Amino acid sequence: MDNLNKKFLMEYIDEIQGELRDISDKIWKNPELQYKEYYASNLQKECLKKHGFSIEGLEGMDTAFVASYGEGRPVIAVLGEYDALDGLSQKVSTTKEPIVDGGAGHGCGHNLLGTGSIGAVIAVKELIKLKKLKGTIKYYGCPAEEDLSGKVLMIKKGFFDGIDCAFSWHPFDINTPIRIPTLANYSVKFRYNGISAHAAQAPYNGRSALDAVELMNIGCNYLREHIFDNCRVHYVTTNGGKMPNIVPDFAEVWYYIRGVKMEHVRDVFGRIVDIAKGAALMTGTIMEYDIISGVYDYIPNTILTDILSQNMKLVGVQNYNEDDYYFADKLAETVSIDKRSSVSSVLSGNKDITKMNLHDEVTDDTFTHNNCISLSLDIGDVSYIIPTAQCSCSVWPIGISAHTWQSCASAGSDMGFKAMLLASKSISCSINDVMLDELVINKAKKELKDTVGSFEYTPII
Repeated sequence: MDNLNKKFLMEYIDEIQGELRDISDKIWKNPELQYKEYYASNLQKECLKKHGFSIEGLEGMDTAFVASYGEGRPVIAVLGEYDALDGLSQKVSTTKEPIVDGGAGHGCGHNLLGTGSIGAVIAVKELIKLKKLKGTIKYYGCPAEEDLSGKVLMIKKGFFDGIDCAFSWHPFDINTPIRIPTLANYSVKFRYNGISAHAAQAPYNGRSALDAVELMNIGCNYLREHIFDNCRVHYVTTNGGKMPNIVPDFAEVWYYIRGVKMEHVRDVFGRIVDIAKGAALMTGTIMEYDIISGVYDYIPNTILTDILSQNMKLVGVQNYNEDDYYFADKLAETVSIDKRSSVSSVLSGNKDITKMNLHDEVTDDTFTHNNCISLSLDIGDVSYIIPTAQCSCSVWPIGISAHTWQSCASAGSDMGFKAMLLASKSISCSINDVMLDELVINKAKKELKDTVGSFEYTPII
């Protein structure tokens, strides 16, 4: 039955790929920023309703929803996203050609991410309907991943309660299960209030909020030597005053603090707050801060990731043609080989994978020689409370970064869509394995419990 089920799942996704392509293309052509994804979420809800899913909205989160089909356990979640990035408008082209100057674009491929996950749940739903599988399948429409808050708020509101395990995927430049963590992250804005004065006539009457921001930044730059390995601190001054001849009475700086473990991030954050207080003391200003968002590091569940890996190899890459290879080659030419090799430094040392432009195979040792992926995802919070597995699929050429015009062009291309089909089929086949073996969930939950230990998860926001 297992092989017959998987054959059915893969063939069914092929049958509906025209519908999936239509959804993905429409979302790609109508990019929306975080918490404004009305078009994308409504489009996905309409599709899922048509396929027999019940839809539940989330109070206070207009563009979030959960679609469900089936009954009883296991209850398996597949996570989707659909928010775009500001300033990345781009045609499906091998040269930089914005559709709208300064407009938004899907430079992280979320038009594919959500659509691929929908393909997986619709296919599994058909097997439940045919009584070949038992359980409940849920699609999570998650807004604002780029804001690193959507899934965190959904957890906080209780919408992940009762879930047995979760699967997801993300567009990237390689086809591989993700077996290492991402970075935990705090996003914090520090604000200073001072006293304005004429900068030439009476500067001694002023208390510069901008001076406080600059002193804080200096202190944090000296702190870098004394923080944990793999911690990252980045900042941007978002308000530094209005005119140079006025001592600024208000200034703001926005910090990201990242680390391999949340306890490291909290430690560094505490020290940065002390530096911020010191800057206020030195300048006679008043400091306050606001935690905008925060996410945990991702915990890959080995039991589920092994299953996902097996199914990625079973499914295999999806029939790239000469046009796909040509498109990848031309995009790769827009980035120097040194920069591409640097981006691809996460890859294993087993072979020089950067010699190819389009990753047309599935590998399982790709990330294993590194101890983390240097980015942050809000799926990390999900992985602390539910056994979770995810994979990456080669939507754009090897060595191309996400959040670029090249990745946006790829996300709207035939090449990118074929990578999405690999994800969709692999996740659906993995859900089949979990639903047919009741011991898998128990093993996955035990692994998570052993990994987390006595640590109690609490949302940052």
